[in-house]
Amino acid sequence: MSAKVNRVYLALGSNIGDRDRYIREAIDMLNGHEAIKIVKVSPTYNTAPVGYTDQADFLNAAVAIDTTLSPRELLVVCLDIEKRLGRVRTIRWGPRTIDIDIIFYDDLIINDDLLTVPHPRMHERRFVLQPLCDIAQNAVHPIYKKTVEQMYDEWKTKGDINFNV
Repeated sequence: MSAKVNRVYLALGSNIGDRDRYIREAIDMLNGHEAIKIVKVSPTYNTAPVGYTDQADFLNAAVAIDTTLSPRELLVVCLDIEKRLGRVRTIRWGPRTIDIDIIFYDDLIINDDLLTVPHPRMHERRFVLQPLCDIAQNAVHPIYKKTVEQMYDEWKTKGDINFNV
């Protein structure tokens, strides 16, 4: 019996060095994993930082994958790719060579010490919603019961929510 294939949406961002290269390399590394298949890749978008704003603009993209990995196994793969591409965690929402977030994992809702899915602030972030809308406009948020396109349209009326850090 074969393992269940899960549809997952990831958000990628970079604001240090050759941002485009880091995003391309992260996608290549994901695709090189035996249990991950890239299904769709959004265009990239240049976006202003949110949260910690005293840093360079980000380049962001979204990726749809099919995987047989569990959510936690996928998280380990994403963190390993970040580390291999030079990610150093210092300032929350701070500069990074690459950031890979699990936005949706099928329609699962996960909230534990290691992982929160759907991503808890995705509906407030253009840098997630815009590229995700390009590849999954009809994907439904399992908590809010709204499509990505509906959430992006709502974001357009409000803008990013900026937290003081």
